[in-house]
Parts: sequence; C-alpha cells; structure tokens
Amino acid sequence: MPHSKPQRLPLIKPPRLRPGDLIGIISPAGPVDESELKPNLELLESSGFRIHIAPHVYDRHDYLAGDDEARLSDLHDMFQDRETKAIFCARGGYGTLRLLDKIDYDLIREHPKIIVGYSDITALLMAITKKTGLVTFHGPMVRGLSSLHDSSRESLFKLISSDQPVSFSPIAGNPLISGRAAGLLIGGNLSLICYVVGTPFLPSLAGCILFIEDKGEPLYRIDRMLTHLSLAGQLKGIRGLIGGEFIECGDPSAVDDLLNTLVSDLDIPLITGFPVGHGMINLALPLGIPARLDADSMTLSTLEPCVI
Repeated sequence: MPHSKPQRLPLIKPPRLRPGDLIGIISPAGPVDESELKPNLELLESSGFRIHIAPHVYDRHDYLAGDDEARLSDLHDMFQDRETKAIFCARGGYGTLRLLDKIDYDLIREHPKIIVGYSDITALLMAITKKTGLVTFHGPMVRGLSSLHDSSRESLFKLISSDQPVSFSPIAGNPLISGRAAGLLIGGNLSLICYVVGTPFLPSLAGCILFIEDKGEPLYRIDRMLTHLSLAGQLKGIRGLIGGEFIECGDPSAVDDLLNTLVSDLDIPLITGFPVGHGMINLALPLGIPARLDADSMTLSTLEPCVI
C-alpha cells in the first residue's frame, strides 16, 4: 500500500519586521533577571526597534518563569496585541513543553507574527508550525544577544525583515556526505525534538531537511537520542541532514561519526558543524520554509522569502 503524503496546513508567513516596529518580549520557559536582559534590550532599541515587555517576563516559580497560566497569558497577549510585530523569547531553559496542549492555536493562526527562539523554545516553534502552518524562527534569544557574534544578529534581522529568499554561502562546516536536497526546513534542539516525538506537536519530518543541535549532552546520550529518532521512524523520509553545533558534547568528530553512521544508508546529503545552536555564532533559520541544501557547494538557501 503506498505511503500517504503527510498532512500539512497551508504555509502562513508573518508580516516582516520594519524599522521602528514593536518587539514583544516573553519568557515562556526558564526565569530571567532584569539585569540579564537590560543590555540586550538596549541593543534592540539602539537597532531601531521599540520594546514591549510582557507582564510576567521577570516572574520566577522555581525553575520556571512564573506558573503555566502566566507564561501562557503572555504568549497569547503578544499574538493578540495589534501593535506588536514580532515576539522574541527571553531565554530557554525548561517550560515550553508544559504549554503545548494549552495554547490557543486558532488565535495564533488568526494573528500571525514573527516568533523567535531556540533551545527549549524548539518545542514551542515546532508546535506552532505544526498546528497553524506559521513559519517560525530558530534564532538568538534576548538574553545573550549582545554577546553573540555580529553575524548572529545580522542573520536574524535579515531573515525576518527581507522580502527576498535568504542564502548561506559558503556554509562553515564539514560536507560529510555529498549531494543536493530540497524540502521544508525543520529542526532545532535534538533533545526537544525527541521529547515531542509521539505527541501531536511534531511536524512531519518526511520530505524535510532536518537540522539538529545540542549542548551539554555526553556522546552516549546524543547516540541514544539519534537512535530513538531512527527507531521511531522519524528519519526514514528526511531528504537532508544538517548537524549544527554540539557544544560541550565531547569530541565534535565523534558526533560527526555518529551522524555519518546514522544516515549512511539513507542516501541523503549530510553536513556538520553548521553554526547554529548554543555557540557564539547562532545563525537564524526558519521552520517550515522550502529550502535547498547543497553539500557539494556548502550552501543552504530558502526557496522563497520567510516573511511577507
């Protein structure tokens, strides 16, 4: 019996960010101190944007930035607020998984806008893309924004403000398996991808170019997570794999070997060392946009603009 194509909602692109626009700041995961955000908020303002800080950004409830209801309320309010044009997450940590089954996805679909984050925010981005069709953005968060390499900020603002497709060329990294592939770009933190397997919040990876990154995971745990994805059938239909940075995960060449072994029988291109994730360079990538990966020329390009 032939495999049916994965059911995907129509693609929704958010309105692009323009100079002077209002950026909303939320903390949907771990807690953050005002002193940690201050220099980064000043950087955003000096870049020509206005700032809207959600009421519960500085809340603290153990390892969470306030209780679930408070963090959920800030998320919903930012999407509903007409003046707010983009939503930046303050930090990762832990907490977005707790919100996924409580989010009003109809509200987000009716008020599409840019939302940016990575690490724990991977779960939130994937859920929104899966449930609404909205393009979301894996990229730098507010905390630490000023300490990143300039290219991280530049890539983010280019991605969310440009009316043209975006290309990374040449990509810094290692072309482990040559070839070319096209498909929807999906990915983020490997741990969080694994945590949403088996839930209604993981976009189909079939026909996608998958990118993964992580931090602070020993090699055997990286192995376990990759094996879990494989055993769960999540890798069978991917068209390309991009290994991002695996910070504090041991010898990078050992991670490369794991990825190489994982996809060696899938007949897909593989590059590693792409500067996305927890390193000093965290290039922003869209979730849900058609893209092309060329491991021979080491280029990654979106096939259309990510915003309108």
